[in-house]
Amino acid sequence: MGRNPIETILGAVVLVVAGLFLAFAYSMADVQSVDGYPLTAVFNKTGDLTVGADVRVSGIKVGTVTEQRLDTETFRARVAMTITPDVKLPVDSTASIVSDGLLGGQYVKLQPGAATEKLQSGATIDNTEDFQALEDMVGDIIFLATQGGTQ
Repeated sequence: MGRNPIETILGAVVLVVAGLFLAFAYSMADVQSVDGYPLTAVFNKTGDLTVGADVRVSGIKVGTVTEQRLDTETFRARVAMTITPDVKLPVDSTASIVSDGLLGGQYVKLQPGAATEKLQSGATIDNTEDFQALEDMVGDIIFLATQGGTQ
């Protein structure tokens, strides 16, 4: 079977265009890790939070989740993240894991506090709120509905 040179050239053009599309998508997706200072937060439940997930303040990406591990003494999840150096969070800030819509992934939402003292590099955020799965919320509603009818 002989190959037509035009088919070979056309195939090469398709591969180049696909490569350019992937490079463009990667640059626009903002999936690069953030350089900055490390912080840690401890949660009872992280849901489907993944390494590389966003860390946001007021919906703006200010960091990236860099590691998740289980604390073998307390059996709680320790989530390490990197925050951009220009964002200085107060020590009474709150970290929570929230979902990016019904089908979206999870990210860490930081709610800045009112303290004048700022979190230092390597600090741990003490105020955390665990991830609330949709199944948990539906279970709570069913529980409340059945309890209300029995009293």
